[in-house]
Amino acid sequence: MLEGETPRLIDEWQEVPPLWDAVRHLVDERAAKGQFILTGSATPNHKGILHSGAGRIAKLRMRPMSLYESGDSTGKVSLQSLCGGEVAPVMTGEVELKRLIDLVIRGGWPGSLGLAIQQAALLPSEYLNAILDDDVYRIDGIRRDTSKMRLLLRSLARNESTTATNRTLRSDIKAVDDEDIDPDDIFKRLFITDNQPPFSQKIRSSVRVKQAEKRHLADPSLACALLKATPEGLLGDLETLGLLFEALCERDLKVYAESFGANLYHYQDYSGREIDAVIELSDGGWCAFEIKLGANQIDAAAENLIKIHDEIARDEKGKPPAVLCVLCGLANAAYRRADGVFVVPITALKN
Repeated sequence: MLEGETPRLIDEWQEVPPLWDAVRHLVDERAAKGQFILTGSATPNHKGILHSGAGRIAKLRMRPMSLYESGDSTGKVSLQSLCGGEVAPVMTGEVELKRLIDLVIRGGWPGSLGLAIQQAALLPSEYLNAILDDDVYRIDGIRRDTSKMRLLLRSLARNESTTATNRTLRSDIKAVDDEDIDPDDIFKRLFITDNQPPFSQKIRSSVRVKQAEKRHLADPSLACALLKATPEGLLGDLETLGLLFEALCERDLKVYAESFGANLYHYQDYSGREIDAVIELSDGGWCAFEIKLGANQIDAAAENLIKIHDEIARDEKGKPPAVLCVLCGLANAAYRRADGVFVVPITALKN
């Protein structure tokens, strides 16, 4: 399997774990880089793997497509430039609410491009069915009750874009069954969840930052499939739509940020202050983002960002965010407000 032209891609390599050590051996023998790409839909247990791969194999997570990758963002605003405080005012075009709803339900799956929304919605649903019926068992050979696993997934979908605790998730399951299931381990290994870690400044500060992760499924379309969300249903439930839109934006921010060595977090402290998304740059600087679906929410979001910025700088004597930005859905321009806060539509963003 390892013989032939390079770079050589081996998909679902975890089905034959000894391939890992064989690849590591050939990398040492050939003393050449870029020889193999090992892809898989699950993280295997370490049975049959003798070497960590340190110094030979780098690990990358492949995520669903961002809106820029799928052609649904114009890319008129670069996130890297934005984090450097550079955004030229530009008209980005009108965006309809129905279009945003379709993007949330469709998700970032390459196979869904060009399909009617009713057809596109089938892909994440069948993807989840395949995982529950097959992959959950294959990952470690343990038989699990798929109905309870589905309940747990629905609880994750119901708590999308929140900092719900494991206790909250378990209580959803125990409402119908007393069995205790680990809410994180199995779905993390199957790349179904992609949580957003908490941000804390790397300085001494009196602020007590909550250490809860923000819950995310790997793509907002998975939450839609589990909640049986339809365009009509989301149009009549703007609160749920807002959380799913936030998940869409944070999926894209994570993809874009990691492309230039930055990382995505969220901020929540015990004083009640929250920031939807934080991007930490490689030099230690950070940028704060509030995510809002409607343009009518921009003023309040900007005020919140400025308030937190000033309180960190004044009361906590910390390092405030270098850039403040409201990332929104229903806006037709990217610009910098008089108070210094940037406004950028998600449908205009790229890496």
